[in-house]
Amino acid sequence: MRVIKSFIHISDTHGLHRQLANLPAADIIIHSGDFTMAGTQDEVFDFVNWFCDLPYRYKIFIAGNHDMCLFGNELSGLDNNCYYLCNSGICIEGINIYGVPMFMEDIMSDTYQESMNSIPQYTDILITHQPPYRILDYDDNRYYGDKALLQRVKEVKPKYHLFGHIHNANGIERREGTIFSNGSLVNAGYELTSDPVKFEIEGRR
Repeated sequence: MRVIKSFIHISDTHGLHRQLANLPAADIIIHSGDFTMAGTQDEVFDFVNWFCDLPYRYKIFIAGNHDMCLFGNELSGLDNNCYYLCNSGICIEGINIYGVPMFMEDIMSDTYQESMNSIPQYTDILITHQPPYRILDYDDNRYYGDKALLQRVKEVKPKYHLFGHIHNANGIERREGTIFSNGSLVNAGYELTSDPVKFEIEGRR
């Protein structure tokens, strides 16, 4: 049976997650990275405890460049309905979701490019931290997005591509059948200024 699933997309909360009051109702919440400021274990544990307690049926998150203590590490002990995606995916009621983190160690090697190439062809929702090139990635007179990511998105054609990273580029844009969402909630001064993005997608039960 086909069903409509509602999603909330947030990103770049930088330790301010407990200030997020009255988040919109939805089936699934997705955080596309930079939930910490300094990338410490204590910050990660505080975020995970908060995130797992949220009243959503499913909760999904990836790591951003600030969340550096997760590089090379796995998270265990998450609730059964909470998923940390690290170059991995999950199928939720017929919706294929895939997440790619952003670690500077990967960017300085060939690993990040390999991660782009490994994004599955049949991905409905792609979650990255870095934007694709020239899509909701402009700040300080330059584009900060990744060209290899843009190329892979053009090949995979996900229904949604969710990311953050560039705080002043928050927004939604549709191109060639894909809806792009920069869900950064803070501005350049690390103040909460933007609202979560809400969208719907058809799944199966």
